[in-house]
Amino acid sequence: MSDAPQFATYNDFFAYYVKQHADPRNRAMHAAGTLLGLSVLIAAFLLGHPWYAFLWIPIAYTFAWTGHFLLEKNVPATFGHPFWSFISDFRMLGLMFTGRLQPWLDK
Repeated sequence: MSDAPQFATYNDFFAYYVKQHADPRNRAMHAAGTLLGLSVLIAAFLLGHPWYAFLWIPIAYTFAWTGHFLLEKNVPATFGHPFWSFISDFRMLGLMFTGRLQPWLDK
């Protein structure tokens, strides 16, 4: 998107990304979508139905975008920065699960 914010570094983007997830309910929606999506991805291969692995995309993004539009009331960063958003979701979840996200929320 042409009106998406621009960032000099990935860490600048990640600080913005975390601020776009200030509502803990939105972060919970992201965690649920990502974990469910990954579960479907893995199960598809374990059960011998690899085409079902593509379901991870609508599952994960439905949860994430619902959190943004209904709870956070903002536009997902994915629209302007898809790759950085994708990797930032996993980074944010890792920080959430290890209890190290708060310093990023306080920035």
